[in-house]
Amino acid sequence: QVQLVESGGGLVQPGGSLRLSCVASGFPSDYYGIGWFRQAPGKEREGVSCIVRHDGYITYANSVKGRFTISRDNSENTVYLQMNNLKPEDTAVYYCAMRRYSGMLLRREEYEYWGQGTQVTVPS
Repeated sequence: QVQLVESGGGLVQPGGSLRLSCVASGFPSDYYGIGWFRQAPGKEREGVSCIVRHDGYITYANSVKGRFTISRDNSENTVYLQMNNLKPEDTAVYYCAMRRYSGMLLRREEYEYWGQGTQVTVPS
């Protein structure tokens, strides 16, 4: 079955950087894309970024544009999220997720498979 395993979270000071990794296994070869989401305490899970498999199309939430970069290593079945200039409002559990079909790329309801999440904390 599909497994998504995130890593790379941690505690970082404002202005610092982290790189999250998502390793995928057991996935269908025709999946559509992989996204990163985050959920802060008391808030809904929100889409951060997505990369489309077949053409590499990328989208970002406005809140992270210019600071976060999504990328992939197909040979390692891994998707990365490079996060720079981190802010306290970036504090959340970060999840990667896989979708099988096109649609609204940052809409969480359209993702079928999810990882367990990794905590990112940026103290104020």
